[in-house]
Amino acid sequence: MSTVPTAATGGPPSASEDTVLSVDHLVVEFKSGRQRVHAVSDVSFQVRKGETLGLVGESGCGKSTTGRALVQVQPPTSGSVNYLGQDLSALSNRQLRKVRTKIQMIFQDPISSLNPRRRVKDIVAEPLVIWKRGTKDEKADKVRSMLEAVGIDPDTAGDRRPQEFSGGQCQRISIARALMAGPDLLICDEPVSALDVSVQAQILNLLADLKARFSLTMVFIAHDLAVVKNVSDRVAVMYLGKLVELAGSDDLYRSAAHPYTEALMASIPEPDPEQKSAHKALSGELPSPLNPPSGCRFRTRCPYAAPLCAEQEPLLREVAPGHQVACHFPLVGGKADTSAAPTPAD
Repeated sequence: MSTVPTAATGGPPSASEDTVLSVDHLVVEFKSGRQRVHAVSDVSFQVRKGETLGLVGESGCGKSTTGRALVQVQPPTSGSVNYLGQDLSALSNRQLRKVRTKIQMIFQDPISSLNPRRRVKDIVAEPLVIWKRGTKDEKADKVRSMLEAVGIDPDTAGDRRPQEFSGGQCQRISIARALMAGPDLLICDEPVSALDVSVQAQILNLLADLKARFSLTMVFIAHDLAVVKNVSDRVAVMYLGKLVELAGSDDLYRSAAHPYTEALMASIPEPDPEQKSAHKALSGELPSPLNPPSGCRFRTRCPYAAPLCAEQEPLLREVAPGHQVACHFPLVGGKADTSAAPTPAD
């Protein structure tokens, strides 16, 4: 188990031998006139080989921006993203382009992510064409086998175009294309949020099967905790650009330590409409990332907030083995030691 940051240091966990992706103090900001949007603020985490890390939070929390920063589609303002020990921000464009064959992304809108003018077989073959891999027959064979792997009939679908397919079928095609270059790491940016519930289950099962078949490591981004629980080994919870909790999937759902995580739990629909959730629902609006609250960013909506929460920013600390939380008054684990914690300037 990797070491975890302490309240005194706030540093990132040290990398272990099986670490595929290491994110250290990641910051992503955008200009908005004379102001800056603090989309991602000092986020650190690791993804180990063969695991699925779920990244969850409500809309506007910065999770999709984090996903894009992992593959350098959105260059970070500061911090580092290390893939197998390589700092991606330090690579040349040519080097980064080559590394990206090993880090592929599946996007939220499956239909708009596919070229409407191209045939399915050409869309899926595109990575092989770009990198000049294989002969014409070898490319055709691999396209056929990959389409079959994602549940698409290559004989009936190969010559058709994306607009002739449903959203779920388009997402299967997108997944096939992402796997053609032989990646080790998949960044899934809300891959089922635009799909019907019944189709969501099919795609989630497909991703689980493909993960085992191709020995994949995954970062699964979503706003729905119920979806994330079914696919993730560990779950990282984000709020307004900050990582507030990180734990194993079962541990997080059994004993959430952060009040924000508790509020997300309350948003999960209960099978029995007469049964009330044991968790407290979230109220209030998400603060503006142009001017985040001082101290704990969640304090303006937190039912447990105290003056300390406005004065000092809580840092990630371990409250149980493998369970980290950034909260002065966590729901489990006891009050944080704030004697060495920094006081925010604003």
